Amino acid sequence: MKRTKSSKRWLQEHFDDVYVKKAQAEGYRSRAVYKLKEVDDKESLLKPGMTVVDLGAAPGGWTQYVSEQLQGCGRIIALDILPMDALPDVDFILGDFQEEEIFQKLINLIPERSVDLLLSDMAPNMSGSKAIDIPRAMYLVELAFDFAEKMLKPGGAMLIKVFHGSGFDDLVKQVRSSFKKVVIRKPLASRARSKETYLLAKGYNL
Repeated sequence: MKRTKSSKRWLQEHFDDVYVKKAQAEGYRSRAVYKLKEVDDKESLLKPGMTVVDLGAAPGGWTQYVSEQLQGCGRIIALDILPMDALPDVDFILGDFQEEEIFQKLINLIPERSVDLLLSDMAPNMSGSKAIDIPRAMYLVELAFDFAEKMLKPGGAMLIKVFHGSGFDDLVKQVRSSFKKVVIRKPLASRARSKETYLLAKGYNL
């Protein structure tokens, strides 16, 4: 298949990317790890002994970083619609978080109110149309938030990828009613042209 000009530009940008090179040099699976690392460095999200759920985990950069921070003490459950190579001490579920069967499989792995931190880097396949992409992305965010409300411990936290658009302000207002601290982060590793940001919520109130 002949590459388009846009795909050539993306490939060139990707291989010139400082975070891609850094991930390769440091043995991480993806450049996305530095998004989580930056937030963790500022907010101290991860500590040994925690139970962490990572949604949209493949290829496993975030999960890999979480595993390092937990130092073999804690529990990690990762889920993605795409396959992911195994990591030590990680339970991986292959499937679509939107499907009830997969959701129940995840729920069955962990007792209610046992999750210290929910991570979600989930995003839909983008069509290029905001009218289609933003509602799809927001639906995934809402599913992740519903899961957090059901499964987080009191005082727990979540870090979720969100895209600005219709429903964003209402979502933030809803999250603020359930958490003591809510902030929006745009890590340096998140490409400037990307509409993604990360909603960080700490101190879950039952």
